[in-house]
Amino acid sequence: MVGNKSNSSSSVAKSGSARPRRKMVRTSEEVQRWSSLLAEEMISWPTVRSKPMFGFYAYYRGDVLFAILPRTRGFGSGSLLILKFNPMPEELLERARGDARLDTSTRVPGKGWFTFEVASEDDLRDALWWIQQAFTCATKAPRERVNRKRAVTGKKLRRAR
Repeated sequence: MVGNKSNSSSSVAKSGSARPRRKMVRTSEEVQRWSSLLAEEMISWPTVRSKPMFGFYAYYRGDVLFAILPRTRGFGSGSLLILKFNPMPEELLERARGDARLDTSTRVPGKGWFTFEVASEDDLRDALWWIQQAFTCATKAPRERVNRKRAVTGKKLRRAR
């Protein structure tokens, strides 16, 4: 039938991305221990709060999300930490591209979600360093505020003319 789309293509169109959805897996006790060690350090930083989210813990600096650690579920091997940069500074992006544990393939270079693979306890020091970088970059970008009353009034005036 002409114009008939499959469910998979319509889901790609809705999300705006051709990337396949990552499968969630159960995390090992070892990964849960590593996440706890990292969380213990992060929660001591100023203005950091955590919130459970779909088998993960999300970490915020104020209202800005900067890291997600696996709790009971994870992506890929189950030991991926998720970091958010908006954007990642250029010199940091160059360093990230040189670290095989960090996936820098995002839709917009240097901006968005990055994953860090923790393969052993030896990776925790570097994982914490990357989390600190995400924390440092986690500030609200200035947004242009819209006065809703004025915007509504402007629309009414245009219609009246």
